[in-house]
Amino acid sequence: MAELPSASEAADAVRRGEMSARALLEECLAAIEERNDVLNAFVYLDPEGARARAAEIDDLVRRGEDPGPFAGVPFGVKDLEDCAGMPTSHGSLLYKDAPPVTEDSIHVARLRAAGAVFVGKTAAPEFGTIQFTRTKAWGVTRNPWDTDRTPGGSSGGSAAAVAGGLVPIATASDGGGSTRIPAAFSGLVGMKPSYGRIPHPSADPSQTAVYGVEAVTVADAARHLDVTAGPHDADRTSLPPAGLRYQDAMESLDVSGLRVGWSGDLGFAVVDPEVLELTRASAEALAQAVGTELVEYPVRLTDPIRTWLQAGSVTLWLDIEESEHYPARLDDLTPFVRFSLETSYERPVRTLVPGLRRRLQLEADVARIFQDVDVLLTPTTAVPAFDAAGPSPTTIAGEDLVERFGPLAAGAMSVPFTMLANLCWNPACSVPAGLSSDGLPVGLQIIGRRHADEVVLRLARLLEQTRPWPRHAPMGAGA
Repeated sequence: MAELPSASEAADAVRRGEMSARALLEECLAAIEERNDVLNAFVYLDPEGARARAAEIDDLVRRGEDPGPFAGVPFGVKDLEDCAGMPTSHGSLLYKDAPPVTEDSIHVARLRAAGAVFVGKTAAPEFGTIQFTRTKAWGVTRNPWDTDRTPGGSSGGSAAAVAGGLVPIATASDGGGSTRIPAAFSGLVGMKPSYGRIPHPSADPSQTAVYGVEAVTVADAARHLDVTAGPHDADRTSLPPAGLRYQDAMESLDVSGLRVGWSGDLGFAVVDPEVLELTRASAEALAQAVGTELVEYPVRLTDPIRTWLQAGSVTLWLDIEESEHYPARLDDLTPFVRFSLETSYERPVRTLVPGLRRRLQLEADVARIFQDVDVLLTPTTAVPAFDAAGPSPTTIAGEDLVERFGPLAAGAMSVPFTMLANLCWNPACSVPAGLSSDGLPVGLQIIGRRHADEVVLRLARLLEQTRPWPRHAPMGAGA
């Protein structure tokens, strides 16, 4: 089985009539048949619906019509997001037997209009809450680079599907790193746009979550943003048009004179030495490609881990039906979700105020960073991918994280770098920085000034050109 083309390459070939959407789909379905039992990337499949859609795309091409920028590209859809004709389980026993939904999310609808072919739903941890993908509803999802390791979370199924060569691209979402963490663990590109860039109408009081994709190239991430960005009346926070084409900006944006900062710990994190070495070398190479000096930047932040954990706990109450699910179905919930609900059930509103104040101060902290630099480079994660079934490691570089940070925050310290961009609405992208001595991918994170998505994509593209990376894990590369 040959290596899959990227989403952009496949779409362009379909539009030119050089490849049929049906042939590409059948290749993906064969890969899913061969490898999904091991990876558990897809938790629901609709092959006949996908075949009907692929036939529609091929008919449009035969008639001389352009099906769109993602013409005939098979997509996986993260199982936290609605795709018409498929159920949305949210990775939870509470919703595992839910009927198919009747409407697409705005994100999926825009991809459908661009010619995407939706194959099925990809695994996610319950309500997207943790950085590895294991649920009571669907079991453990595995990393194609090493099936004993996690592909990350919460877009773990999407990352496993793309890195494993099951589909060229898959949707993701990111409320604290859930696009970038799986990208780092799985050797992919994971772009988290500025908050509001892609409409995301929801009752999420934390206002941290944004849509994205797990992709093999920066071009795919840029094309995705061109297709899905833009305002929508259903989302009061959605941004106006950017006034540019991201696919053009990633190739031609002038970044000469850009001030590039580096922080290996954000002032508080404990990082695996090999991860630090690989990401620092990648950051140096990127600064050189930009034509500037990498500046060691002393970051000082107001408790981003605790601020994020408190912000997210309120959102969980919107994910469940209290009269039906709480406390009647507590035993069906995964430990973190259950703990968050139980500890916040009778919490007075006034107890939320310190967290709100910390977030305001954190926004001021980040504003100061971007007075001094234009982009900040960090590791994406503190460790390479850990055990597929979890839990997150509580010791890094010989340091006891529970002793230093406390039991709750320690669980997040394998991924301490990503939450900042969610809390402060900055664009951020994880790009491959190399492989560890165990052959596991490591990611470099590029954080940009708010709304400067094009700058982040341009730097990601420069690194891709300077230090190309393998598109798929060995098990998905074909022969």
